[in-house]
Amino acid sequence: MAVGNNDLSHLTTIEDLENAEFDESSIDFSDIEAKFAVNVPTGFAHVIVVDNVPIVDQAKEEKLFRVIAKLFKEAGAIQPDGIHMPRDPKTGMSKGYLFIEFETPESADKAVVLFSGHRFDKTHTFSVAKFDSVETYTSIPDEFVAPAEETFEPKEHLLSWLTDPRARDQFAMVKGEEVGVYWNNKAEVPDRAEARTHWTDAYVAWSPLGRYLVTVHKQGIAIWGGQSWKKIMRFSHPNVKLVDFSPNELYLVTWSHEPFVTPDGQHHHLAVWDIESGERLRTFPTDPSTMPQPEAQRGGVAGPVRFGWPIFKWSFDSKFIARMTPGAQGAISIYEVPGMGLLDKKSIKIENLQHFEWSPTEHIISYWTPESGNIPARVTLIRIPTREIVRTKNLFGVIDCKLAWQSAGEFLLVRVDRLKSKKQTVTSFEIFRMREKDIPVDVVEHKAGEDISTISWEPSGARFAILGAEAQKTSVSFYQVQPPSTSSANTGTKLLKTQETKGINTVSWSPKGRFCVLAGIRGMQGDLQFWDLDDQSIMATGEHYTCTDIDWDPTGRYVVTSVSAWRAQSDTGFIMWTFTGQQLTKQNVLGFKQFVWRPRPPTLLTPAMQKKIRKNLKDYSKDFELQDAAETNKASQEVQEKRFSQIREWRDFLADNQAKYDQDRTERIKLYGFDPDAKRNAQDIEELEEWIEEIVDETEEVYRGD
Repeated sequence: MAVGNNDLSHLTTIEDLENAEFDESSIDFSDIEAKFAVNVPTGFAHVIVVDNVPIVDQAKEEKLFRVIAKLFKEAGAIQPDGIHMPRDPKTGMSKGYLFIEFETPESADKAVVLFSGHRFDKTHTFSVAKFDSVETYTSIPDEFVAPAEETFEPKEHLLSWLTDPRARDQFAMVKGEEVGVYWNNKAEVPDRAEARTHWTDAYVAWSPLGRYLVTVHKQGIAIWGGQSWKKIMRFSHPNVKLVDFSPNELYLVTWSHEPFVTPDGQHHHLAVWDIESGERLRTFPTDPSTMPQPEAQRGGVAGPVRFGWPIFKWSFDSKFIARMTPGAQGAISIYEVPGMGLLDKKSIKIENLQHFEWSPTEHIISYWTPESGNIPARVTLIRIPTREIVRTKNLFGVIDCKLAWQSAGEFLLVRVDRLKSKKQTVTSFEIFRMREKDIPVDVVEHKAGEDISTISWEPSGARFAILGAEAQKTSVSFYQVQPPSTSSANTGTKLLKTQETKGINTVSWSPKGRFCVLAGIRGMQGDLQFWDLDDQSIMATGEHYTCTDIDWDPTGRYVVTSVSAWRAQSDTGFIMWTFTGQQLTKQNVLGFKQFVWRPRPPTLLTPAMQKKIRKNLKDYSKDFELQDAAETNKASQEVQEKRFSQIREWRDFLADNQAKYDQDRTERIKLYGFDPDAKRNAQDIEELEEWIEEIVDETEEVYRGD
C-alpha cells in the first residue's frame, strides 16, 4: 500500500495515528485490491451479445425483433421481452448490436455456437458472444505489450512425394498391427517410406489429393503428412467410424454410431471440421432413417455391401455441403462453408424426395421423386444458390431410379426401373447431355428381363458399363454416348458390345479411362478380365482366388487385387498387375488387411504441354527404359553381392573352426593317447586297387578262312 504525499514518519504511537489527519484519496490500494480480488458471479450467463445487426429506426424495431426471435429460438426459449437494443439518443437509430436473454445458460451457449458467423443478409454477418465474456475485454491494459516473438519453424511440404526422381507412386498397407507407406517398385521389392506399429485402431485412408494419411482411433482421427510423417492435426470424436473429406481437403466430416452430447443436452452423430485450425464448425443429429444402411444387392448377384455414406455431400468446389431429409416431408438442406449457415436460411422443400447428387463440376443438384397420385415421377436439375430449375423430366410407371454423374459433369445417367409384369422388370437409361443447349435427353431401352446390378462410367469419358443378370446368367454391356452432330442419325447413345460373363460382379475402370477390369470379388472365385474398350476386346484374363478388393494406381498403369483378413481367413496378400493383365508380383502377407494407393492432385501441365509429351512419348520412354534396365542390373548386382557375402561368411566360419580345432590338438592327444591326425606308417597301410571295365562298343565279325 502506498500513501502518496502523506508523511506519517513522525507518528510513533497508535494514538497519534488515530488522531492524525490525512487524505485517503491519495492512498493507492491497488496492490491490496488485486491480491484479495473476488470473482463475483454476474448472473448474466443466460445473456448473449449479437453484433453487426442492421441499424434501424424505432419504426422498424418490432419487425427486426420478430425476425431475430424466430431465428434464435432454434437455440432455445427466449425470455418475454428478452431482446434489448440500445439506441443513439440524438439520432434515434440503433447502434448495430443487441442483447438476447434466454431461459437457460445452456441455450445461450448453443446460440453462440450456432450463430457465430451466421450470414443474416448480404451485408450483415453476426458476431455472437456471451455477455459475461465481454468483461474480459475491459481488463485489457491501456498500454500495448508486444507478445513474445516465436521462433519460426518451417513446415514440411505436404506434396514432397511428387518430387521423386523416378516418378514413383506410394501406397499404404495395413498388416497385423503395422501400418506402412511404401514406394512402388513394380516387380521389385517396394521401398519403405515409413512404418509404425499400432498407428491405427481400425483402418487408414488418404485425402482426395493425397496430402494427408488418416488414422482412426477410439478417441477420434488424426491426419499425418510430410517427409517425416508428423501428426498434423487430431480431431476428437469418440468411436468415430467414417470420414469424408471435402474435394479441396480444407474440411472433413466424421460420423460415429455412438452420439456425443452437446452443451444443451442433444445427441449428435455428425461433425464438420476445419482441417487447418482443427476447429469443429458444427455438429448435427442423425435421424435413424438417414443413418448409413446397407443396400440389398439386386438380382441375386453377389457383390460388395454398399453403405449410404456420405450423409453430407460436397459441392465440387467445397463451397456448399448438403444433406437430405427423405420422405413425405422431404427437403435438401444446403449449408455454406465455413460459416455452416443454412443457405438463404431455409431448406429446399421437396415432397417425397428419394435421392440427390451434386454435379461434379457445377453448382447443380439432381434429385428424383416418385409418382404420387396424378403426379408422375420426376427427375429435376436445380441450380444453386439461385434455386433455378434448369431441367425436369417426367417419368411414368417408375418403381425405382438411380442417379449416376459422369466424372467430368458432361452427362447425368438416370437408371429407370419399371414393372413390365408381376414378376419382371424392364430397365431404361435416361442420359442428360449437360453441355448441350436445353439439355437434351437420350433414352436407351435395355434388355427386358435383365436385372441390373452395376452402372459404371468411364472416368472423363463418354462410355459406361452395365452388369446385369438374367436366369442365372450374367453379362456385361458397354454403351457409348455419341457426340453432338448436325445429323440426328449420329446422335444418341449406342450399344457397343454385350458379352456373357461368368463369375463377374464388379467393373473397375482405369482412372485414365479406356481400360477396365471385370472382376469377381467378395464371395466370387476371383476371376479377372482385362478389357481395352477402344478395341472392345479382352487383352488378358487372370485369377486371384477369393479376391476381396481391387485398386488402380493414380496413373492407370497398375492395378492391385488383394485378399483382406477382414473378409477372408487364408491366402491373404496382394497381386500387382499391369493394365494389360501381366502379373508383376504376388505377395502373400500374413495378417494383410488393407492396400490403398496414394492419390495424386490434378496435373499442373497445360493441355498444350500434355499434347507435346504425348507426341514425344517415345523419346521419354527411352529414358524410362534405361532407368528400368539400371534398376534390373542393380537388383542382379545386389543378388551377386549377397551370394559373395555368404561365401565369405562360410569361409570365415570354416577358418575360425579350423583354428579352434588346431588349438585343441594337445588335449585331443591326451584323451586319445595318440595323435589321431598323424599319418600312419607305410607298412600299416594296405593299398587296394580296383579295376573297372566298361564295354564302350561291341562288334561281332565272322572270320572265314581260306
